[in-house]
Amino acid sequence: MSRQIKLIWDFRGEASAKTAEHHEIHLKEFIATEKLPINITGYEIKNELHAIAFMVVTDDTMIQVRDVLKPHRGELYE
Repeated sequence: MSRQIKLIWDFRGEASAKTAEHHEIHLKEFIATEKLPINITGYEIKNELHAIAFMVVTDDTMIQVRDVLKPHRGELYE
């Protein structure tokens, strides 16, 4: 079974929550456009000045998505 990797985009500042929420919309659009077998996306509010948007990919799709969307960081998804 392939590992699952959580690609993360960080947003900071007072508008970070709204920006992360909006970024998730674009991640879903990318998945649909590229017909990728990905179904886990989301956003999390870490505090009032930091939020993240994320997409969970497999080893098979990680490099393709990483090179196009340029996430800020990644971590193993459990």
